Amino acid sequence: MFSLRAPTRLYEVIRNLPHLFPRVSEPRRNSRSEKVVLVGTTEIMYTDLLTKVKNAQKAKKDALKVPYSNLDFAVAEILAKNSYLDTVAKKGRMPKRIIEIKLKYANGKGAINGINILSKPSRRLYAGYSEFRKIKQGYGLAIVSTSKGLMTTLAAKKAKIGGQLLFEIW
Repeated sequence: MFSLRAPTRLYEVIRNLPHLFPRVSEPRRNSRSEKVVLVGTTEIMYTDLLTKVKNAQKAKKDALKVPYSNLDFAVAEILAKNSYLDTVAKKGRMPKRIIEIKLKYANGKGAINGINILSKPSRRLYAGYSEFRKIKQGYGLAIVSTSKGLMTTLAAKKAKIGGQLLFEIW
């Protein structure tokens, strides 16, 4: 019926060990101003660029201005080189530098039909050059981040370089 023995612990007591876990996204004060800066958060900037381009194209805009970053500029240059965008230009000096993009239309329809983001902060997707495949039976394009910089999967396959698959566009 009843046991006179003390109940056994099924689980060991887990102690709090705060020194083992770094504080990744704690706010840190900037010494020059009173703004709070988050440290350690990762953002994918090129997804914001692609979303803005796609939305501007749906709204039939002629041009678009986005804040400058090296990654965004490299992505925009590749898209312009492969005729998804008309022109791409850097404007202004560094603190307020922007990327000015002119969108491309064919017969009143935008050059970009769809975008598929492959690598996300929660799941990075890597592939070797032999694993690259055609996008939309060769009518699309995939962008890869390699050790030699950003390039299309076709260029990476020719150079025999693998890397992180960023996105597909068609």
